Amino acid sequence: MSQIEWEDFARVELRVGTVISAEVNAKAIKPAYVLQVDLGELGIKQSSAQITAHYQPDELLGRQVLCVCNFAPKRIAGIRSEVLVTGAYDADNKVVLAGFDKPLANGARLA
Repeated sequence: MSQIEWEDFARVELRVGTVISAEVNAKAIKPAYVLQVDLGELGIKQSSAQITAHYQPDELLGRQVLCVCNFAPKRIAGIRSEVLVTGAYDADNKVVLAGFDKPLANGARLA
């Protein structure tokens, strides 16, 4: 793995958001949800997330997630994905969402 400078990491806008809507994306080739995420001062942003293996839409409502907010928007399976919801792959190569053990303000930046 190559090393990066602190300034490289600081350029990534990682912020806390709360999922306010989660629906199956019927147009996706790989199973995915369309999420609406409240990012506080940044507003409500949309994301396409392939997280269907471990999560049902109703379980995601109110969940706080960590989002990359400064990627350019990208069209994914018919929707405009504006943020990347982060997670890690488990032993079965399924995404487990990154999360927090205490409530945080929407839009809080990762320190």
